Amino acid sequence: MNGNLASIINDLISHRYEEEWFEFKLNWFEPHALGEYISALSNSAALSGHDYGYFIWGVENDSHQIQGTNFDFHHEIKGEPLQHYLARQLKPDIGFSFHEMSLNGKRIVILVIPAAEKTPLMFDRNRYIRIGSSKVNLLDYPERESQLFNILRNGQPTIDNTESEYQDLTFGKLFVYYESKGIPLNKRKFESNLGFLTKEGKYNILAQLMSDNSHIPIRFSLFTGSTKASTMYSVMEFGNTCLLYSLDDVLRYGRVLNIPQADERNRIVERKEVMLFNEEAFREAVINAFVHNRWIDGNAPMFSGFSNRIEILSRGSLPPKQTLEGFYAGASVPVNQKLSDIILQLHISERSGRGVPKIIDVYGKENIVLNENNIVVTIPFDRLSTEWYVPDKKENVPDKKGNAPDKSVNAPDAIENVPDIVKKDIQKKNQILSYCRHPHGIIEIAAELGYKDKRSVRKYLNSLLSEGRIARTIPDKPNSKNQKYITLN
Repeated sequence: MNGNLASIINDLISHRYEEEWFEFKLNWFEPHALGEYISALSNSAALSGHDYGYFIWGVENDSHQIQGTNFDFHHEIKGEPLQHYLARQLKPDIGFSFHEMSLNGKRIVILVIPAAEKTPLMFDRNRYIRIGSSKVNLLDYPERESQLFNILRNGQPTIDNTESEYQDLTFGKLFVYYESKGIPLNKRKFESNLGFLTKEGKYNILAQLMSDNSHIPIRFSLFTGSTKASTMYSVMEFGNTCLLYSLDDVLRYGRVLNIPQADERNRIVERKEVMLFNEEAFREAVINAFVHNRWIDGNAPMFSGFSNRIEILSRGSLPPKQTLEGFYAGASVPVNQKLSDIILQLHISERSGRGVPKIIDVYGKENIVLNENNIVVTIPFDRLSTEWYVPDKKENVPDKKGNAPDKSVNAPDAIENVPDIVKKDIQKKNQILSYCRHPHGIIEIAAELGYKDKRSVRKYLNSLLSEGRIARTIPDKPNSKNQKYITLN
C-alpha cells in the first residue's frame, strides 16, 4: 500500500497548483475543520471525476516541498479517538483512512478520502466543497450544488452522455469524409455505431461536432509581435463545420505557415532549407488539442501565431485517471474516448501515445504547460539570422564615447562597407519592413519604394517571405487582388 501511496504523493507534488481534490499541510490540526475538509475533498473529487481526495501532512503548501510532519492522527478529542469523532459526524458513512509513511527520509501522513457516490458528503449537518484552494459551504454555491447532484446521478458529463442543444443535425460531410478514406458508413446504423446518441435517443455533443455545422467556431489568429498586445493582422475561421474538416484545415494552415528558410551559413555548393518549425510536433500538438479538448463547454481549442512561436491551447485539464508522469511518458488517457476512436478509425492518428513524447523530444517539456483549466503547447520558431555584417578594420575600435561598435545591419560602417548593389537591397528591404508594420498591398509597397509597377518590388517581397520576416495576410491565396503583406518581427 505504501508504495502506491508514495507514487500518488509524488504525482500530486508534481502538479503546479494545489487542486480542489487534494490539500497539503505541514503540522496543521483543527479537528472540526478537518471534518469539513473531508466533506469538501470528497465532494470535489466526485465533481472533478477522481476516485479519491487526499489530505497530506508533511508537504509545504506553496513550494510542494517535502518537509515532514509531527501530526499525530491518534489524537483524542475529549476522550474520543479522532477517527471516531470524524466518522460520527460524516453522513453518509464513508471509509476514509489515515496512513503513515517515510518519503525522502521525512515522515508523511496521508488521509485517503473516497469520492462521494450517491449523495454529497456532509460533516456536522453541512455540505462543503472546494473552490480553488478554499473550503466553502456548498449551499452558498447553488450552481455547483446542482452540478454535483447531476454528476452523482448521471456520472461525469462527456460528449457521449451530454445532449446537444441542436437536434436538427445533418451529416453529409461526414459521409464524404469517410468515403474519402475508403470506409463506408451504414446510413441506418451510423448514429448508434459511432456513439452519436444519448441513452434517451437524443443527439449528443459528439454528434454535434461531427455534423455539417458544429456550431462551434475554431480560429487561428496571427499577431505581428510576440504577445497578444501586438497587432492582430489575420484571423482564419475553421469552425462551424464537421470537426474532421476543421482539423484538416488547421493542419493544412500550419503547413502554409511553415515556410522554408534558406540557410546560407557555411554554404559550399548547395544551400540548405530550414523549416520554420517542426511539422510533426505541430501536427501531434494540434491532434491532441482536438482529441482532448473539453468540448462539452462549447469552447474550441485556440490557435495563436506570434513572431517567434505558435501557441496551441486546449480547454480542460488532464483526465482523472491520468498522472503527470504518465502524461509526459505518452500513456494516453483520452478525455473524449469516442472522438479518439473516430480519429483512430480514420487513421488520422495512431493510438501509440507518441504525441507528447514527440513534442518533448523536439522542444522540451518546458513547452507544455499544464494550467488549472487548460493545456498550452508552444511550438517555437527556428528563425535563421538574416543580419548583414561585413567586418572591417574598425570592427574592434570603440566610438568617440567609448561605446563598442554596432555590428548590426543598420550600423553605418556595416552598410558603407558592402557593395552598392547589396546596400541597395538592404535599404529597400528595411524600407519594406518599416512600411509593412501595418498591412499593405504590393502596389502600395511599390509606390512607397518609388517603383511604377509591382514587378520591381516582388523580388524583395519574395526574399523577405523566405526569410520569415514578412507574411501574407491571405496565405492560401498568394496571388489574390486583396493580398497584403505585414512585418513579422
